[in-house]
Amino acid sequence: MPLSLGGDGMRRRDFIKAIGGSVAAWPLAAGAQQSAGPIVGFLSSASPDLYVTRLNAFRQGLKETGYVEGQNVAIEYRWAEGHNDRLASLATDLIRRRVTVLVAGGGTPTAVAAKAATTTIPVVFAVGVDPVTVGLVASMIRPGGNLTGITNLATEVGPKRLEVLRELLPTATGIAVLVNPANPSLAELYLQVLRPVADKLGVQLHVLNASTDRDFDTVFASLPRLQASGLVIMPDVFFTTRAEQLGAISLRYGVPAIYEYRPFTAAGGLVSYGSDEVEYYRLLGIYAGKVLNGDKPANLPVVQSTKVELIINLKTAKTLGLNVPQPLVGRADEVIE
Repeated sequence: MPLSLGGDGMRRRDFIKAIGGSVAAWPLAAGAQQSAGPIVGFLSSASPDLYVTRLNAFRQGLKETGYVEGQNVAIEYRWAEGHNDRLASLATDLIRRRVTVLVAGGGTPTAVAAKAATTTIPVVFAVGVDPVTVGLVASMIRPGGNLTGITNLATEVGPKRLEVLRELLPTATGIAVLVNPANPSLAELYLQVLRPVADKLGVQLHVLNASTDRDFDTVFASLPRLQASGLVIMPDVFFTTRAEQLGAISLRYGVPAIYEYRPFTAAGGLVSYGSDEVEYYRLLGIYAGKVLNGDKPANLPVVQSTKVELIINLKTAKTLGLNVPQPLVGRADEVIE
């Protein structure tokens, strides 16, 4: 079992707001700041505007291990802007710049690209899948190579997302699941954990595919024909980088939908349930700091971030004509009104 540095379970708390207020002071360009200390390479499949919260949390984790960007550590950022085919060249570029540690902060495709780029430079990853299954490490307790990192509960809480959506739609007999066919292994894994729960709830699952932006309108427009009352979106970097877009389009089509992260609900999505982004990336920063302090990835067990958050957009629920059960509201970590 992976170790955990996170909190136990969910507790009601205010979501951290205005966290991006100071981010403008942090350089997000490709070049690192002038610093006498080591260099961290940060590789992401997304774009910097989507990582404001995550970067603040990552820097907090670094600070907890003694490193402050621009003072005693520099960070080189590389952003694939949603184009995973760029990750290999971006990772190679960071290796050529002789970073002290390479942080793969954009999910499984980023970690795979980092692993392929180097067998010597330490790599710290953040992924939502079992890193042993996808070949990133030999084992969770003893990674054994130059990679270690943080996992979250992206797949494990998938059944709970279906249960929460069904709680909001108690009469639903059909619910759609949106997967990315360009990531078939993760898509199949996610469907495997959902199907038993769907059978238990008496809900038929309709599997829909999207791997480009132009697929979204087709997907949402098809739901009435399928008699699917709601939509579960699988955790995938492609969808994460478009969380706000998906939240807005679900509201536009009047579709009750659930995804992993808060930006989806903040943009009009009905509900999000998944790993706390702040805790997840703070742990990533802590592990990067541990490596900078001399710990070897081979001996650093992969850690699982266990803190999750439930966020409900009551404004959207009202627009959709849904009555949110009071017990569900009571379990929420944040309610958007």
